[in-house]
Order: sequence, then structure tokens, then C-alpha cells
Amino acid sequence: MRVLLVEDEPVIAEDVIAAFKESGFIVDHAKDGEDAWFMGDTEPYDAVVLDLGLPKLDGLSILKRWRAAGQTFPILILSARGSWMERVDGIEAGADDYLPKPFEMAELIARLRALIRRSAGVAQPVVTVGDLIVDTRRMSILFGGQPIRVTPLEFRLIDYLVHNVNRAVSAGELSEHLHGLDGAADTNAIEAIVSRLRRKLGPDVISTRRGFGYVIESVP
Repeated sequence: MRVLLVEDEPVIAEDVIAAFKESGFIVDHAKDGEDAWFMGDTEPYDAVVLDLGLPKLDGLSILKRWRAAGQTFPILILSARGSWMERVDGIEAGADDYLPKPFEMAELIARLRALIRRSAGVAQPVVTVGDLIVDTRRMSILFGGQPIRVTPLEFRLIDYLVHNVNRAVSAGELSEHLHGLDGAADTNAIEAIVSRLRRKLGPDVISTRRGFGYVIESVP
């Protein structure tokens, strides 16, 4: 999943980015409110972790602008402002969760994963589509009851498709969620990853809808 971290404290940002990447997330980082507003308004994110005390534009104003503009991605506020009134203000402005600083990294990751699952209509951390089982906590895949070895890129691609089950996802969208702003791959690279997964899972798990993209379809 592709996440935007909005955090101006370098040490916290470095720690969170490292933990997110280790947990399989693609992370873009905004250091101030103006950059955050622009990135969230123009890039497709699965979730945003938002600090409130930011230079140039405060987090609550960004949150209100995103929601007023129709952005629906889940937002988790991460802030040293931990009073109940500030939590209420954040939730009423459109935040989906609120975690005060200092925080435990494991709790942040668990909450973020839960927000993304709920946003995708998935209640559990283990997603099952037919014979395919994707465990987002362990970053593992079972197919037909057998463990399947996959690379981090292969896992992120299959994870994104099962969280968008029955929806055709373009190669461009997949590329953005696999690589973020640091360097998106071309469509040929996405096709190569899909081809490797088809060799491991069989040709029918990931379908191609010509002109639309790739899709994993649920079994009726």
C-alpha cells in the first residue's frame, strides 16, 4: 500500500519511514503543510499519516481542505497535541483515527493497516479470494494451501489487487503503488511482475482486461 507521511520532525520521520518500509508500505514524505496539501491532492494514496503541528500550513487545515475537495483516503493523525478536545476536532474535521505522541511503532502500523483494510471493505488482516490467501501481517501468500515464495514487489502487487478485488487496476496505478514518487516503473516492468506471479499461481488468478488493466476476481 502507498502511504503519505506528513511529519516535520526528522528523527520521527526517519524512524516511521524505516518501519513502514520494513512492513511492506511504499512511503512518500512531506515535511511541511504546503507540500502535503499538494501531494495529497494530486497523488493516489491508500492512507495518510498526518502531523498537526507543521510549518507553512497546519495539519488540521490540510485535513479540512482534503475533505472539502472530496479526498476520501483514510487519515490517521499523529501528533503531540493529545488533549481530548484536539482529538475531537481532528475526528470532526474528517480524520479516521488519532494516535498521540509518543507512540509505539507497532501500534501505529497496526492501526494504519486496519484503516486501509476498512477503507477497502476488508475486515481481517488475512484476505482470502478463492484459493488465494494473502496475510498482510506476515507478508505471505498461500495458494491452494501451499506457501508461495514471492519477492517484495510481487507481494505488494498481489496485495493491492486483492484489496481492489473485482476492479481492473491499470499498470500505471500499480506502478505508483509499487514505487511511489521515488521512481515509478514503466508498464513493461509491471507486466513482467504479473507474468512471474502467473507462473507461480497459475494463469487464471490475475486476469487482464484489455484497455483497463489487471484484476483478481472473487469466486461467485
